[in-house]
Amino acid sequence: MPEYGYFLSCEQYGPAELIEQARMAEQAGFQHLWISDHYHPWNDEQGQSPFVWSVIGALSEAVSLPVGTAVTCPTVRTHPAVVAQAAATAAVMADGGFRLGVGTGEALNEHILGDPWPPAHVRLEMLEEAVQVMRRLFTGEEVNHHGTHYTVENARLYTVPDEPIPIDISGFGPAATKLAARVGDGYITMMPDASMVEQYRKGGGGAKPVSGGTKVCYGTDRDECVRTVHRLWANELLPGELGQVLPSPKHFEQVQTLVTEDMVRENRVCGDDVDAHVAELRRFADAGFDRIYVNQIGPDLRGFFDFYRTKVLPQLQQAE
Repeated sequence: MPEYGYFLSCEQYGPAELIEQARMAEQAGFQHLWISDHYHPWNDEQGQSPFVWSVIGALSEAVSLPVGTAVTCPTVRTHPAVVAQAAATAAVMADGGFRLGVGTGEALNEHILGDPWPPAHVRLEMLEEAVQVMRRLFTGEEVNHHGTHYTVENARLYTVPDEPIPIDISGFGPAATKLAARVGDGYITMMPDASMVEQYRKGGGGAKPVSGGTKVCYGTDRDECVRTVHRLWANELLPGELGQVLPSPKHFEQVQTLVTEDMVRENRVCGDDVDAHVAELRRFADAGFDRIYVNQIGPDLRGFFDFYRTKVLPQLQQAE
């Protein structure tokens, strides 16, 4: 039976709001939390981007739900040895209920120190080496590493959890999915694509968890919900690799003019139709996902959580 979680958006909300949403998610019956890890929002309308590790520390005190990053890029902006320390502390604070989701990232967040943005195949090489470095550090032993992309000397994490930290790898294409199957403890992808899940499982992922997520806009006025999504999250409907290579929120704002409200209406669940919300999450369940996360875009958070607590989650659980 799939488990359902709530996806906290650091791009759209400040720390206190995220903590309150986590509390409401737990009360509504969600079983897990995801949280994004960004330096910038996708556009200025979203308007936030707190440091995720501080928020995770607060989450560990505010709720009992397991939490994972979706996703952290441990390759350019932040060295994998530093990410390893942050993740180890998060896992200790969460009493083991923490998963480190990692991916190859976006120029939007990763080029801020003036580093070059490598091509996709190099980013995958960097991610694989970063995972190797972090896993060695998670043992609590001293690590010396002189690799292709990273150097670590006399590094030891003294605060580590009792159990190894699971590392889930994000993949949106065959090469990244192959890497996830080969070296990940789980797989993250944001499209309910059964063929990608099958590739992951047959490529070595086996029964390891597959997680995915979607954004919806609950509200009683569907047209207003469509306008809200178009204003805040039109970037999600941009084609190809634009999301990985555009360098700033202003560039995303420029290309978002290509996305129309009709495109949002056709591709995002907006409004308060229970069947539409259930069907959206069921697409992931039918594709073989083990954990399915949902994020509320619109301002009516209390209404959203009441709606899912009383109508959507019970129907999903009955369907299983």
